[in-house]
Amino acid sequence: MPCLTDSLSQLANVTVTIAQSENMPRRRIGTVPMTPAERQARRRARLRRDNHTPAAPPARRTPPRPKRWAAAVAALIDLRDEYRAWLDNLPASLEGSRLAEKLQAIAELDLEELQAIDPPRGYGRD
Repeated sequence: MPCLTDSLSQLANVTVTIAQSENMPRRRIGTVPMTPAERQARRRARLRRDNHTPAAPPARRTPPRPKRWAAAVAALIDLRDEYRAWLDNLPASLEGSRLAEKLQAIAELDLEELQAIDPPRGYGRD
């Protein structure tokens, strides 16, 4: 029967190599382990370096409804003034045409009623 010391001496001469796989941890870069903050900073720097796409600008907030209402009414009034100027500068040959009738209908719109409306602000802030 073999002696226990013979078995141990044979095992002492065995070299075991483990193939480095994804399960093995990486070697340390420095002598001291990094703090989580240092690790995160290094990761963010690597992402900035690798990903050259700029960050999307923040989404613009839509203005409140009363401001949008006032802007829409102002745009309508500006358009009506443009159509009125077009009608005033229309050549004499087009005065009885369908174009002149449509321009006249737009010029006669009463948008001051829309301008006088004060829309509710909502949520009890009226």
